[in-house]
Amino acid sequence: MQPDHRANDGMAPGGRTGPESGPADLSARQDTISPSNTRLHGLTLALVGFLVLFLELACIRWFAANVIFLQFFTNVVFIACFLGMSCGCLTSQRRDWLARFPFLAVGTFAAAVAILVIYRFWQGLSVDVGHQPLPQEVFYGTEYRNPDVAQFVVPIELIAGLFFALVALLFVGLGQVLGRSFNAYPNRVRAYTWNIGGRLIGIAGFSALSVAQAPPVVWFLFVVAGIAWLLIQHHQLSWLRMAALAVLLVLVALPVVSLLNPGAGSETRWSPYYAVVYNQAARTITVDTINHQTIHPFEEPGSTTYSLIHLLQQGSGGKPFQDILIIGAGSGNDVAHALRFNPRRIDAVEIDPVIQDIGVRYHPDRPYQDPRVFRHLDDGRHFLRTTNRKYDLVVYGLVDSLILHSSYANLRLESYLFTDEAFQDVQRVLKPGGIFVTYNYFRQGWIVDRVAAMATKAFGRPPVVLSLPYRRVIRPDDAWTGFTLVVAGDNQRIAEAFRQHPGFWVSGVPALNLGLNGFTLQPDTLPASKRVLWIQLAPATLVQQAGAASTATDDWPFLYLRSRLIPALTVHSLLVMGLLALAMVYYFSGRGRVRIHGRMFFLGAAFMLLEARAVVQLALLFGSTWVVNSAVFFTVLVLLLLANLYVLKTSTARLAWYYVGLFVLLAINILVPVDVFLGGGVLWRYVVPCALVLGPMLFAGIIFARSFQESAHPDQAFGSNIAGSVVGGFAESFSLLLGFRYLLLVAVVFYALSAWLPSWRTRSG
Repeated sequence: MQPDHRANDGMAPGGRTGPESGPADLSARQDTISPSNTRLHGLTLALVGFLVLFLELACIRWFAANVIFLQFFTNVVFIACFLGMSCGCLTSQRRDWLARFPFLAVGTFAAAVAILVIYRFWQGLSVDVGHQPLPQEVFYGTEYRNPDVAQFVVPIELIAGLFFALVALLFVGLGQVLGRSFNAYPNRVRAYTWNIGGRLIGIAGFSALSVAQAPPVVWFLFVVAGIAWLLIQHHQLSWLRMAALAVLLVLVALPVVSLLNPGAGSETRWSPYYAVVYNQAARTITVDTINHQTIHPFEEPGSTTYSLIHLLQQGSGGKPFQDILIIGAGSGNDVAHALRFNPRRIDAVEIDPVIQDIGVRYHPDRPYQDPRVFRHLDDGRHFLRTTNRKYDLVVYGLVDSLILHSSYANLRLESYLFTDEAFQDVQRVLKPGGIFVTYNYFRQGWIVDRVAAMATKAFGRPPVVLSLPYRRVIRPDDAWTGFTLVVAGDNQRIAEAFRQHPGFWVSGVPALNLGLNGFTLQPDTLPASKRVLWIQLAPATLVQQAGAASTATDDWPFLYLRSRLIPALTVHSLLVMGLLALAMVYYFSGRGRVRIHGRMFFLGAAFMLLEARAVVQLALLFGSTWVVNSAVFFTVLVLLLLANLYVLKTSTARLAWYYVGLFVLLAINILVPVDVFLGGGVLWRYVVPCALVLGPMLFAGIIFARSFQESAHPDQAFGSNIAGSVVGGFAESFSLLLGFRYLLLVAVVFYALSAWLPSWRTRSG
């Protein structure tokens, strides 16, 4: 049995701060620890802070690129990092796991490479991602290998669970070093300040490497050097461990993704979002193991769909579009086709710098070199919100990212392009008589229905929906791989043209050059060498989905989620990770003998939700780019640093006042909708919402620093806080049901528990 340590953690019974708690213990520690040792422990705390953040970001990027389909679940790696750190801090005085890091890392990264190679060469293996033939949530690129005909089907939950456990083990040793250093440092808050300083250097350093598009071997070189230094300090850097660290660098340096996509002139580059492989022979772009784009010259058979909106405008008697905005310009196909219709200006917006550069360098039509084309490296929604130009045509060109915007939230890069408010932004930048078109292989009828419903709401009239191959009716449960084009805005002329010509056919290229199924060849009497592909073109009728969330909003920006629910795939994944987390805590704590600091635990859970809300809120304000993400994380760390300095410089005050300020700001965030801040001047559009979303973090940071300062067992307190972050990471899934605004209600519950239950001890076994 563990003794009750409520009296030793700096809290009086009932949750009040004891006036005599902490100082006597601190002064005794200061008498026994020399200044040189204090500085050494401070440097260790900074180094571990740097390594933890740097390794976390490196693992998220590398495993997303090399573990099949894990790019849609990067929060698995993110939460695993917190779990490993928590287990390490809670067991910092037990068997040392840092010495095992080199061997664990080699095994983990080798497993990722092996699974990718097996999947590439064993065509009978399929990975089931949420049953894509009839999904609750759609993941583009996961449906190409049919599970129904595969010999062996592996649920993605098992792959995610495997790497959840393996990655967590990598962080146990670092967590133990962190816990021991906290215990050895006499001033808790100053120790945490050292740790934050290291984390700030880590985020700044990794951001610099992202700007330079450095490959993984450079990232992990910093990690290996830091781990080696820690092993030297512990007299544990043997020749065998040095060899394992060298093997780790070899593994991450292997261009596995490129080798699995062979071709003349194939090259791999690391953008801030993807591992991008360009195959010059096939002109294909693969990102994170999934085929993403193909460069199509204008004259190439089968590329006419990029010109379809211009042909419809021309065929219905409209004037050619003069000012065009293309969001998701990619490698330049849409731009190349638009240029053939003699526009005055094209603004081409692309979020990924590497994909845009591939288009500049390799597109045969050289569309980006045309003086009428203006390139913008930006998030499409941010460009829509900030541009003052007006356009005759706005195009969403095959906008479908293959990665999450952030590991904190279930958002994709394009999530904020497909909301009611986004379509209203499109309507704002259109000229009178302007057209908006979005096209893609939407996969599911209910996605087409949702896009059409948002277009109807924004433009006041239903869109014209065209499907290739032709479909007379599109139902919610229809699943197909065809191309769908949604024409909104001032589309009456195009709609009228179809009413006058209901049996409209367009002739294309010679049929032998295309080889598509589902189209009609006319006339059948012609010799095969002279047959022409005729494509039936007519609007489809949409059957609305009963009982589903009709549209997506900025608060609930989930285009690819069928309705407000937590999908079965997410539930299964949470169960797998939850059981693994409990098993790891049980093992590392000595069969269930755990000390959990209640206040620190719930502070960690709630703060994770505050960070998730901050990431999505500021992405909406400033764009869903990696730069904004990095700036948000850096700002959060600066706020925590300011909270530490405040606690170090001010006299003791009741925590109740800080809780009051925290709850007041949270209430304002819950009551005030996001779209209130989407208009107006700089102060209202940016300063006020930033203050509202970041303000609670400052109060939460002060509460954390005060509680940490008074803890008698800093390793246990910090480990409890990180364990709470794991729970908060799991709780973020409620955003799929509640939206991000009301997700803060869960944070309020966690903060209330932290105030009510400052110390909690769990025993089992």
